Amino acid sequence: MTFDPGQLGRSKADLAEALGALRRRAGRTQVWLARRCNMSQTKLSNIETGRITPGLVDVELILKALGTPRETAAQMTALARLAHTEWQGKRASWRRGVDKRQAELAGLEAKAVELRYFLPAMVTGLLATPAYMRAGLAHVPGDMSGTLARKLERQAVLHDSGKRFTFLLTEQAVRWPVTSHESMAAQLDRLISLSHLPGVRIGVLPFVLPGVRGPMNTFTVYDERLVTVETFTGRLVFRDVRDIADHLEIFSSYERIASFGDEARDLLRKWAGIYRS
Repeated sequence: MTFDPGQLGRSKADLAEALGALRRRAGRTQVWLARRCNMSQTKLSNIETGRITPGLVDVELILKALGTPRETAAQMTALARLAHTEWQGKRASWRRGVDKRQAELAGLEAKAVELRYFLPAMVTGLLATPAYMRAGLAHVPGDMSGTLARKLERQAVLHDSGKRFTFLLTEQAVRWPVTSHESMAAQLDRLISLSHLPGVRIGVLPFVLPGVRGPMNTFTVYDERLVTVETFTGRLVFRDVRDIADHLEIFSSYERIASFGDEARDLLRKWAGIYRS
């Protein structure tokens, strides 16, 4: 099934309707199917009415119990993955107000205990200086003063002793001249400073690493329950366990080869010195 942002709005309702239709076509009651899937009849009813979105495991149990043909099962599985995917277009976010996006991010950060950030293109807001933030918001329409203030407020979460942060930044993300050379040197100094916080790990991936899979998208993993993937025109939100597992595996593959601690700080100082010279 190809990706179509318009499909995402209908996928949950389509999945609920399709699962109910499969059961009725098989001539089975909700009570019978719930027992075969080791779930309550109430849960199955909520799945078929769209009040809850079933996970892929639940869908596979239902399909197996109903003896669903392989081709139909593949279509249903693809629909289930779409049901756990959300598209958030940037223009829609701008219309709602960029400040609301900052509130959403603060909510995600407040709920999560372990947060992982893969940053192949730019420094994320939690690590950014005000000058870097302003440069990054230059393309966003409207007055960004309120958004800038909220971005700075969010940075307090880095000092929460109950949370663990891992940031993986490519050399491009660190060195891309988003703002003036003087401000870029200050941004690198900030990364060095933040790397000393007890709950913060900052890893760097320099260009010279041989045979490494090319980085594609910025993404963030919140615990093991949600992934956001950034694109130029918006973001995808994945809640399916398999999509989350795939992104965790990708993150781990880069984490194993990244430079941390003093080694990362030495690289950051070197690059800051280049900007200062």
